[in-house]
Amino acid sequence: MTQGKGQPQLPLLFAVLSVCACAQTGRIGIDYPLNGSVFPPEFPPPTFLWRDSVPGVTVWIVEAGGNRARTAGPPMPLGRIDPRCVSPTNQPPVPPGGHSWQPDAATWAAIKKSSPAVVTFTGYRDPDLEHPLSRGRVTIVTSTDHVGAPVFYRDVPLMPSETVKGVIQPLAKNAVPLIAWRLRDIGSTGSRLVMTGIYSCANCHSVSTDGKTMGMDLDGPRNDKGLYALFSIQPRSLIRDENVIAWSTFQGKLGGKLRVGFMSKVSPRGDYVVTTINDPGPPQTQYERRMQPRDLISSYFVANFKDYRFLQVFYPTRGILAWYSREAGLLQPLPGADAPRYVQTGGTWSPDGQYLVFSRAEAREAYPAGRAPAERANDPNETPIQYDLYRIPFNGGKGGVAEPVAGASANGMSNSFPKVSPDGRWIVFVQARNGQLMRPDSQLYIVPAAGGTARRMRCNTPLMNSWHSFSPNGRWMVFSSKSRSPYTQMFLTHIDENGDDSPAILVENATDANRAVNIPEFINMAAQTPFAIDAPVTEYYRLVDTAEDQLTQHRYQDAIVNLRKALAMQPQEAVVRNSLGVALARSGRLEEAIQQYRELVALSPDFPDAHGNLGAALLKQGSAGEAIPEFERAIALNDGYAEAHSNLGAALAQQGRLEGALPHLRKAVELSGEDANARRNLALALFMTGQNQEAAAVARQALSLAREQNDRKLAAELQEILAAYSR
Repeated sequence: MTQGKGQPQLPLLFAVLSVCACAQTGRIGIDYPLNGSVFPPEFPPPTFLWRDSVPGVTVWIVEAGGNRARTAGPPMPLGRIDPRCVSPTNQPPVPPGGHSWQPDAATWAAIKKSSPAVVTFTGYRDPDLEHPLSRGRVTIVTSTDHVGAPVFYRDVPLMPSETVKGVIQPLAKNAVPLIAWRLRDIGSTGSRLVMTGIYSCANCHSVSTDGKTMGMDLDGPRNDKGLYALFSIQPRSLIRDENVIAWSTFQGKLGGKLRVGFMSKVSPRGDYVVTTINDPGPPQTQYERRMQPRDLISSYFVANFKDYRFLQVFYPTRGILAWYSREAGLLQPLPGADAPRYVQTGGTWSPDGQYLVFSRAEAREAYPAGRAPAERANDPNETPIQYDLYRIPFNGGKGGVAEPVAGASANGMSNSFPKVSPDGRWIVFVQARNGQLMRPDSQLYIVPAAGGTARRMRCNTPLMNSWHSFSPNGRWMVFSSKSRSPYTQMFLTHIDENGDDSPAILVENATDANRAVNIPEFINMAAQTPFAIDAPVTEYYRLVDTAEDQLTQHRYQDAIVNLRKALAMQPQEAVVRNSLGVALARSGRLEEAIQQYRELVALSPDFPDAHGNLGAALLKQGSAGEAIPEFERAIALNDGYAEAHSNLGAALAQQGRLEGALPHLRKAVELSGEDANARRNLALALFMTGQNQEAAAVARQALSLAREQNDRKLAAELQEILAAYSR
């Protein structure tokens, strides 16, 4: 007999069969699979694990489905190790203790045929198998419900990066190209490679219900978290520039500030995307700041740990839900889930697309003053936040009133990452003490979609349970866990029409033993369907980031080569053209730099840095009169542009217009913090107007900063200025 839809549960039979058969023998404890585990009919032979309480047992007889097998019970094989992922920041995996046995194909077929099957292990010490010393048994079920779809997931090395406040970048830079994306047919013994070797990190992904459209958060140049790839699933899918949405392009319609998409989710028909957008604070406009990674996101608590086992914590503390229309090409806030007093995140669609379920909490500062940095997952110094689940109608983008989901809100825990079952009856979500998702204490709960009594799922393992996804037929759910290894693995559970689930079963060999399974999600396609992804757009990102590094290292000629290649791919990209102008100017090719800046101003007349850098190049060339209007335009576009204020003051001073210069020079010092050059310019202007006492004080401040910054040339110049005006 097999268990499937409409068939009775077998708890009493399991209880009876779990009792040891013989009081005269020792006990064998079956660690895996657990009693009552349910397997798909297409599942390959699993590896049984057990521990024997009798010392010295050397051989075991396994009886199941009328078959009898003999085994020496070797330790479970560790699996393949990827040498590229061995790092001083991680450790090799350790296989579970005890003994193992994997049935051959014929024995496994017999076990499945005799479902519910009793698998009995009997231990012996002597080679003649005459005196049994130990015995144990487990009962497992083969369902009539096929899984019916493969799982798409990230295959990730665990090589931690150093913590940088607010930076969502858990992996060391050299680990990113090692990330792979794989597809696993549940009936197979291994996984297929879909994409690997790309420079940028692509992470949170989702798939439309029909399996035709995939969306994927994509990191752009300078670790830009504001890009999203939306593309058709084909035998060979391509992510080109035209498939990438930059959420920041909608900033004018959303309050004029840069926005970052987070945990975006494609609608069931693939026509919409729901995402979390947020305000990362004042934009950075000075070129030198622009060279730093633009990934400081003040609306997220982020901690990257050196402990590879739980190497990152991240969760939003501010943000609203917004929805994107593919047809209209617009991003708009969702009324009812856009209140600034809350953080609203993790929106997921109902199967019919009529409503969304999301997490909500009171908004707060990501890094409250006076709180020490968190050093580990669940550190008391993490910023505390507990989300409740809410439900809101989509209403064609008009939204509505958000209502709490009873059983998944106001329970003293943090409730996140909801997923609605394909039949619309259930919500499965992650519950933890704080934050969301990849928490050591995260547990899976199920609640009626309309709200009700939530119950802890039977499939939960002892350590981390999250990133779950329903199969298209709704009878299976895949999720991630660290219960067997710090290198996260993929598990499967059966869910019947009453929402009852079974103990977790491991999807073996999903990846190498020292790599982690991340974000598993079913795709509605037949097994063995050809599927691969190429991302040519990421080559552009690689060129830009490589050039940025070369600029920082003063390798200007190398940077020029890579920036020209990048511009050939995207000639309208203003920031890259600006970087090329800077590289040319710094390498002494001033005329070429000015030409790039003029083209940039024509291309992006509202880009402050274009005017600021053109003015700086003209001023350096000796054309102060031509430079001044460029600085004025840059300041009109952004009054907080310290470098433009400083350069405008210097240009006015060169023309003898000292009274006009001083306000801009003072403003530059006020804005620039520890910029020694800004203070140098102010000091010179003050000396020229006879304000020698204030000028000397400002010059001494500049000299101290120059020495701290090891700028010997500027320090020597300031010493000469002080000496000249002290005579």
